[in-house]
Amino acid sequence: MSKPLFNEFESVSSKEWKQKIQVDLKGADYNDTLIWKTNEDIDVKPFYHQDDFKSLPEQSDSKATEWKICQSIFVANVEKSNAKAIDALQRGAESIQFIIPSEDISIQNLLSNIDNSTTPIYFKLQFLSPNYVGQILSVNKQAQIFIDIIGNLTKSGNWFSSLKSDHKNFETIIKKTNAFSIDLSLYQNAGATNSQQLAYGLAHANEYLNHLDSIISSEAKQTLSITFKVSVGTNYFFEIAKLRALRILWKTLASEYNINTKCHIVATPTKRNKTIYDYNTNMLRTTTECMSAVLGGANTICNLPYDAIYHKDNEFGERISRNQLLVLKHESYFDKVDNPSDGAYYIEDLTQQLSEKALNLFKEIETNGGFLKQLKEGTIQRKIKESANKEQEQFNANEEILLGTNKHPNPNDKMKDSLELYPFVKTNSIKTLIEPIIEKRLAETLEQNRLKTE
Repeated sequence: MSKPLFNEFESVSSKEWKQKIQVDLKGADYNDTLIWKTNEDIDVKPFYHQDDFKSLPEQSDSKATEWKICQSIFVANVEKSNAKAIDALQRGAESIQFIIPSEDISIQNLLSNIDNSTTPIYFKLQFLSPNYVGQILSVNKQAQIFIDIIGNLTKSGNWFSSLKSDHKNFETIIKKTNAFSIDLSLYQNAGATNSQQLAYGLAHANEYLNHLDSIISSEAKQTLSITFKVSVGTNYFFEIAKLRALRILWKTLASEYNINTKCHIVATPTKRNKTIYDYNTNMLRTTTECMSAVLGGANTICNLPYDAIYHKDNEFGERISRNQLLVLKHESYFDKVDNPSDGAYYIEDLTQQLSEKALNLFKEIETNGGFLKQLKEGTIQRKIKESANKEQEQFNANEEILLGTNKHPNPNDKMKDSLELYPFVKTNSIKTLIEPIIEKRLAETLEQNRLKTE
């Protein structure tokens, strides 16, 4: 054939497609019939076309060929946690996240026989201590340390110590690490919409940037390392777009402060849609959520074991969750293309809409005093509750479906004797500076009622 195949066909404009569809609808309204709105007021169209864009979207700079499989380990016992990390690395994990509950944990022993030069190691500290950060760096200079004082405030309602003390310690740590992290996962697990998650994460980060702007040098700003911890939900294409939008928004914000415009994204599946009944469906949910994370450009993915909400850490659940990622990487070839979602008009359009909505909400937050002020006033908490309640009403009305829970439940499924952990919201009567943002799963009330009748 002398001419390329597609030269034989005339291009069809977006307008022509709409006209054809309108004829096929036989009088029904195109907008009412085929366009649906999400909870965050995003229009989802039946088709997308190059005509929808004034110019072609820019190529994203994420590298899906380089994403890492991460094993998360809570360190209750140093020797056992070290052995678990070594075993996980031998079985396919490529990075380790240690959750450190206290300063009594020996970093030297914890990292024994682990090659720090080739294995990315993350430390999530549940306390604030510049001295302990120094101990970590003396053993592993490449360690990435997750400390988020504002994240602790949003989750617990209190600072680690006090606003002044926390910020002073935070400054000391930044000077040691030249890095900080922002935890967006709480907002998703509490029921915030995608645009809210992005806006609150950006406003959250902006509080740090305002504080650090005059503290770190111009040279340090160019190498400042920023990590976003993100929970990924089950709305497949929207979650891909969310991660892509996060990079765009961060680049926009970072450019204003003349700091490093690149960020590191650590993704994990959401807890919000996980269930204790028909729990094997959790594997399907986490699989698609991890797929979204890869296609959205996450750098590191820590999968959530299917039984994490009701079982203590166990070898089987952790092995299955790790194997899900191994299958995606080595059998499904999710590491062969750097930017697999680039150029997909639907995803590009969602990315653009989410970016714009999140940026508008961010500007609104800053105009009204900033993130901390709105937390203190309860505005952030109220808006998340409104979004969560709307989604809960849709779940209760069977408009939001969780298979095996509010759709096709197995009445013979019994769970009362299988709960090793309390899988519902815990209430502690303690005094807090602000109202904490509470994580809550959609299925909690339904599951509690089922447990009572077993």
